[in-house]
Amino acid sequence: MSTPGDRTSKEPREGATPDTPRVPPGPPHEGMTPGVPHRGAAPGTPRTTTASPRHATHPRADCAIDADGRITFRLPPAPGAQPRLLLRLRPRKGRAETTLRLLDLEPERADGHRHAVLEPHPVLDEGRWDVYLLPESDAERRRVRPGLRDLRSLVDGHLRDRPAPVAVRIPYTTKDGFLAIRAWRRTAHAEAGTIDVTDRAMTITARLHGAELGGDAAVRLRLRGTDTVRTLRPRTDDDARGFSFTVGAGDLADDGGGAAGVWDAYVRPTAGAPLVRVGRLLDDVADRKHVYVYPAIETAGSALRPYYTVDNDFAIEVT
Repeated sequence: MSTPGDRTSKEPREGATPDTPRVPPGPPHEGMTPGVPHRGAAPGTPRTTTASPRHATHPRADCAIDADGRITFRLPPAPGAQPRLLLRLRPRKGRAETTLRLLDLEPERADGHRHAVLEPHPVLDEGRWDVYLLPESDAERRRVRPGLRDLRSLVDGHLRDRPAPVAVRIPYTTKDGFLAIRAWRRTAHAEAGTIDVTDRAMTITARLHGAELGGDAAVRLRLRGTDTVRTLRPRTDDDARGFSFTVGAGDLADDGGGAAGVWDAYVRPTAGAPLVRVGRLLDDVADRKHVYVYPAIETAGSALRPYYTVDNDFAIEVT
């Protein structure tokens, strides 16, 4: 097990988000996995969230998700004759709210708690879904705060091959302390694995879901906001799913400063096939950007840094 003093370039440094308490000082906790940032508990441990006083009047919901993406919510006895959960797809800034999903809250005989089930189908549109309690059909909705979130089935999600379309859901805690679901829906997806950074290059391993790689597969790095593209030849596994590619210091930083910016990573499975985004979605981390942080490659006045975007997609920043 590595410590902060001997961490290798393969290991992202630890980070903290509002969803993940900062690791206290002291020796590493049991259950830490080398190469995986520790988020305050052993992998697979159900997570709890402590409410602030300003959230005390909001209902709390426990939730558990299974390997198929089915989410079960459990709330204390709720007011109203027919309470329901309302899921709202958060609209883009400046746009009106348009997409909602309603779930009936069924009573449990034992203690009066209520539960609702979000089935795997129909899949959720890609985005962030806020969770509300709706006591009655004409009542004011109330944001729900998180209780126990059991995400153990998601921890090894990257080990299971997914058919097309690839649909992913992760319950998480928002920055302001409420329960939400991060959802992705993609025709195909390339799941990033190990990112090995040296002083001259970075090598990324990935696995394709929802499609297969042909002999003419190509990795495309696109400079965001432009038509500039770099094409790399990946090394592919015999199963036509796994692949890896290496980005050298000169591949993106040799244009006399013209290549500075963010390069988004895609794979084209076969000639003429649609591009597939490379990212990391298939585990229990809803917001990866500030948790998985990698070193930069310094070369000839430029720096190349691999990172995950706010959507958990893989990109390389050149400065």
